[in-house]
Amino acid sequence: MKPQYQYDVLVIGSGAAGLSLALRLAKRAKIAVISKKELTEGCTLYAQGGIAGVCRNQEDSIQDHVEDTIKAGAGLCDRHIVQYAVEKGQQQIEWLINLDVPFTRKKSSNGIEHFHLTREGGHRHRRVFHAADATGKAIEDTLVSQVHSHHNIDVFEHHLAIDLILENKTTEQKITDLTSTRKQNNRCVGAYILDRKKDTTRVFRARFVVLASGGASKVYLYTSNPDVSTGDGIAMAWRAGCRVANMEFIQFHPTCLYHQKAKSFLVTEALRGEGAKLLLPDGKPFMQQFDPRGELAPRDIVARAIDHEMKRLGIPCVYLDISHQPADFIKSHFPTIYKRCLEYGIDITTEAIPVVPAAHYTCGGVMTNIDGCSDIPGLYAIGETSFTGLHGANRMASNSLLECFVFSAAAAQDILRKIDSVDYPPILPEWDESRVTNSDEEVVVSHNWDELRQFMWDYVGIVRTNKRLERAKHRVDLLTREIEEYYEHFRVTNDLIELRNLVQVADLIIQSALSRKESRGLHYTLDYPETNVSVLPQNTILIPANYISPASDERASA
Repeated sequence: MKPQYQYDVLVIGSGAAGLSLALRLAKRAKIAVISKKELTEGCTLYAQGGIAGVCRNQEDSIQDHVEDTIKAGAGLCDRHIVQYAVEKGQQQIEWLINLDVPFTRKKSSNGIEHFHLTREGGHRHRRVFHAADATGKAIEDTLVSQVHSHHNIDVFEHHLAIDLILENKTTEQKITDLTSTRKQNNRCVGAYILDRKKDTTRVFRARFVVLASGGASKVYLYTSNPDVSTGDGIAMAWRAGCRVANMEFIQFHPTCLYHQKAKSFLVTEALRGEGAKLLLPDGKPFMQQFDPRGELAPRDIVARAIDHEMKRLGIPCVYLDISHQPADFIKSHFPTIYKRCLEYGIDITTEAIPVVPAAHYTCGGVMTNIDGCSDIPGLYAIGETSFTGLHGANRMASNSLLECFVFSAAAAQDILRKIDSVDYPPILPEWDESRVTNSDEEVVVSHNWDELRQFMWDYVGIVRTNKRLERAKHRVDLLTREIEEYYEHFRVTNDLIELRNLVQVADLIIQSALSRKESRGLHYTLDYPETNVSVLPQNTILIPANYISPASDERASA
C-alpha cells in the first residue's frame, strides 16, 4: 500500500480564497494546498480590476455598497450575506495591506499620500482598491510569498483532485461508485489526487476539506479565464451529494481583447471607470441607447449590448477607446494593458482596443452557509466555487476578491472552532486501477472537449432560447454517457478528469437555464425576455440524487 498523506486541512485550489484560508489556519493546523499547475496559476493571477471595499473618510458608505450590489444582482442577492460581506470588507483590505500588498497610492494636493480608488460598472462611488491594472498578480504574489515561508503549509503543485472521499466508502465499492451513496451526516475525509508529473494517484486524508478551485468558464469556447478553470470543485461536490445553485448565471465580461494571436486577455472594467468609451467601427458610441449609465452599466447589460451590436451589424468586435486621456495617465494606470496591447501592434494611447465579450465568472456554485459549510460535514467551499447569495443574478465588478477574503476568513474561524473535536480519518481505500487500461483513443477526449465548448458557446451563451438550450441538453447527455464509459475503462489523465468535470458543470448550467422561465441578470432568453415581477424571485437549486439533508448545525443556506 502506498503511504497516504494526512493533514488537518486539505485545500483544493491555490487562488486568493485557498491561500488566504491556509494562512489564517497555519498557526493551529497542518495544511496541504493542491495546485493544478504552478502555485500562482489561476484566475486570481489575472484579475486586473481590484477589490471593492468602503474606505474610511470617503463619501461612500456601507449601505451604498450594499444597495449597489443588490441592484446589480437583479433581485436575487441575499441581503444578509451582502451586508455581512460589505461590512467585513475594510477589515479584509487592511489584512492585505498588513501583508504588504502594494495597492496603488497617490498624493493629494496637500502632499498627503492615500490609496487611489477607482470605479467600475454598477458602483456609484470610487471604492475599488487596486494595484495599477494587475491587482490579482500583486495579491497572488504576496500570498504565495507568505505561504512559502510558513512551515505548516505544504504545497503540491501540478496536482489535480479527482474526487472527494466520504467516510462510508468501503473497499468493496467500485471507484466509479465512490460517491453514489452516503449515510446521514457522512463526513468528507479526503480526496483522491493525481500527481500530474509522476502520473500516479494518491490518497490525501484530512479532518477538513476546502474546495477553493475557482469557476467553470472554460466550459465556453471564448473565456477570459486560464485553462485551469474547469469547474472541478463544483463537479466533485455535486457527485458527492452537495446541492448547487444559480448555475445559469454565467457572467460574460464585456471587454476581452479581440486579436487572432491573443488568448484570454481581459481588458479591465477600470478603463471604463476612467472614461473609456465603447465604439462601433465607425467611431459612434452606442451604450447610451441601452442604459443611461452608459459604459458603467452592470456587466450583463454591457455584454448584451455589445453582443446585440455585433449581431446587428455582422461585425467581429467593437472598440474600447481611452485615447482621449493623457498618455502618461494611461501608461501609469494601465501598464499591463498598455504593454500587452503594444505587443499586438495596438497603442492604446492613440487608438481604440478591439474587444469582444467572453465567459468570465460563475455566479452560482456549491451551496454554503455564511461560514462556507457545504451540505456535507467537513467539506467547505469558498470563492468562485461557492454559492453564498452575494452575487445574485449578476456579480458586481470587484466583489469577487471581496468574497474570497471575507468567506475564507469565515471558513477559517469555523474550522478553528471545530478542529479539536474532529479526529483524523483512518487509513482509506487506495485508488483502484485494477480494472482499467491505458487509453489508445485519446482523440475521443480532445474531440469531446472541442464539441462541448463549441455548443455551449453557440447555445448557452449571452442570449439563449428554449430551442438552443434543448439542443445543448441533448448533446450534453450524449457526451456524458460517452465520457463516463470512457472514464470507467481507461486510466485517468489530466484532460479526462477536466473534461469529466466540464461536462458535469455544463449539464448543471443547462438544467438551471431551462428551469428559469424569465430573463434576469445574466440569464437572458428570447422566449421569456421580461423579468417575472409577479412572484418573489427564487434561486435555482439543483439537488443531486444522493443528497441527504445535513444536520442543523452544518446546514448550508437555502
